[in-house]
Amino acid sequence: MSSLSLKGRRAVITGAASGIGFAIAKRFAEHGAIVHLLDLDHGKVQEAATQLTNLGYTATAHPCDVSNETSVLAAFKNVGDPINILVTSAGIAHIGNLTSTTPMDMDRLFAVNVRGVYLCMRAVIDDMAAVKHGVILNIASIAATRGISDRFAYSMTKGAVLSMTLSVAKDYVAHGIRCNCISPARVHTPFVDGFLAENYPGQESEKMKALSESQPIGRMGTPDEVAALAHYLCSDEASFITGADLPLDGGYFNLR
Repeated sequence: MSSLSLKGRRAVITGAASGIGFAIAKRFAEHGAIVHLLDLDHGKVQEAATQLTNLGYTATAHPCDVSNETSVLAAFKNVGDPINILVTSAGIAHIGNLTSTTPMDMDRLFAVNVRGVYLCMRAVIDDMAAVKHGVILNIASIAATRGISDRFAYSMTKGAVLSMTLSVAKDYVAHGIRCNCISPARVHTPFVDGFLAENYPGQESEKMKALSESQPIGRMGTPDEVAALAHYLCSDEASFITGADLPLDGGYFNLR
């Protein structure tokens, strides 16, 4: 469908070296977008961009610390104008409740998950408003609207992402900018495998089964499924959608 085409559109995806961010970058590239991959890991983000260019797509890597204003401004300057689509996928996790979450933990999570989203949106918003067109998509989480055990700091940050999404959508709707967020439940990414290996050595299969079954649908989501929804929301097919929080949760939100 032509309304799903992203041909010629310049898209910036943060956290694009792996997982959800890379899946979104690949999906966008497959549908004609000129993709710019931002990530803190210099080596991995270059490998990710090279993988896409080897497939015949137009992709460029940009090392970027989304929590650092200087780094963000430099990366976006290198991307160039116009930026038609921004997807803020960069994020970090933390396991802990209020008691076990230290001030250092809070600051670290806030810096990447909240400040990082703010800085990246701020880097594109004025230029998008000037041409009265642009799409911003933030990756939030069901943790923004549902109580989840031992996710105190993480839930705080994703609640902020949701609130920022609503504010930007409201403030810039008259400027032709759409801003939405996706709230996934558990998605099987390299982070999940690393978390289980570190915290449950020898019990990975058992714990993976428990995590999968916590979604009513009986499994975790995949990065490609998040990418498919991101593609739709950033395409002209979704031109009537703004200020929305889309759950992608295998029934977690309504069926538990």
